[in-house]
Amino acid sequence: MRLSPRLSISFPRRRKVLTVHSYRVAVIGAGYVGLTTAACLASLGHRVTCGEVDAAKVERLRRADVRILEPGLPELVAEGLAAGRLDFVVGAAAATADAEVVFLCVPTPMGEGGTADLTAVEAVLTEVRDHLPAGCVLVNKSTVPVGTAGRTAALLGRDDVAVVSNPEFLREGSGVRDFLNPDRIVVGSRSRAAAERVSALYAGLGAPTVLTDAASAEMVKYAANCFLAMKLSYVNSLAELCERLGADIGDVTEGMGRDNRIGPSFLDPGPGWGGSCLPKDTNALMRVAEAAGFDFGILRSVIAANDRQAARVADKVAEAVGGSVSGVRIGLLGLTFKAGTNDLRDSPALAVAGVLHARGADLVGYDPGLLALDQPEAHDLLAAAGILTLVDDVLDVAKDAAALVVLTEWPEFRGLDWHRVADALAGRVVVDGRNHLDPDALAKAGIAWRGLGHRHAQQPLTAPA
Repeated sequence: MRLSPRLSISFPRRRKVLTVHSYRVAVIGAGYVGLTTAACLASLGHRVTCGEVDAAKVERLRRADVRILEPGLPELVAEGLAAGRLDFVVGAAAATADAEVVFLCVPTPMGEGGTADLTAVEAVLTEVRDHLPAGCVLVNKSTVPVGTAGRTAALLGRDDVAVVSNPEFLREGSGVRDFLNPDRIVVGSRSRAAAERVSALYAGLGAPTVLTDAASAEMVKYAANCFLAMKLSYVNSLAELCERLGADIGDVTEGMGRDNRIGPSFLDPGPGWGGSCLPKDTNALMRVAEAAGFDFGILRSVIAANDRQAARVADKVAEAVGGSVSGVRIGLLGLTFKAGTNDLRDSPALAVAGVLHARGADLVGYDPGLLALDQPEAHDLLAAAGILTLVDDVLDVAKDAAALVVLTEWPEFRGLDWHRVADALAGRVVVDGRNHLDPDALAKAGIAWRGLGHRHAQQPLTAPA
């Protein structure tokens, strides 16, 4: 029963926009943020050159061969190439030759002690410093610590090049949608003219624009991501409390979410938050606060609550299979950090898998996102971790497993033939770490359902073994 990695959402037609002026834009980095930025700016009518250090990736992208699972992105890349508005070159300096605006979209991973590692940013600045055209604007699109714009200007040593902070707010799985339909555009700089040039790139999108200083713009990104992490840690803690008190987290969050001061988003309990942004951004802001002499106790608690969540889900799995997972075969449904992506970076699913493996479980995993594209990096990462066997069929995950564990909310999992799954299982129980499945559908197949924060979780297992 091999599933295709289709999504349950349809990609909307992007709104038609009128570009007031077509700018010459360079984008440094063809990762998730860089490629999305380049393709979307080209779709708005700008002439975009994307510089990337990986020559093999450049050749693939010139053929519109996109290896990122992101609705609409391959189409935009192909359209930009065909229209002559998008090009890919090797190296940062080659991309900036005649640029009016240069975007830095390079990785800023978590470094030692939780600080943001700016090695890639500094390397690019060194490479392009003497190649930037006079009068161009250099834009930090990557998530960087507060104060990086000033540091960037100092490293450049170019009074004729203005530095601007323009943080991205893209969600993996809906990045193109988010870029073309933004809630807001945030632009920060000491130079009003430079900030207005950057904001003009987005003319016609109809989003409110916040023009501010660079430090405030840099802070907006951290403040937003850390607030979302706080909501997720809060609801996971609330789900545990609901189980102890006999309340139902689904009803509780529905009642909360209908308050327009709170809203329904980021109120779904799960195995923890992860991905390429929230873990590094929460830790980076903690380090920034410490450097400023500020005790950010709330944020410390948010991180600590998330660190406990993987073990809590593993505990529920152990309870479901009789108290111990040692030597027990467990099937994992979902490995990527969220549905709609092929991204394994800081995946909470892998965090849970790591805990189960450390406790002696025999793990088999399946994820439809890892079937979509040729992804040797993902398979190499899983092989290096050595904690599970990756298979390409749901029934192979279920075969002889004492339990299945849902760790990523792929829509396809709702529509599984649960009678066939039940026949393959050795123990008919599913621990739903996303509260994603329909308990009644599983019950009809003779499978017991265990979720997070639900009254069902307090009921004894009654399904046949």
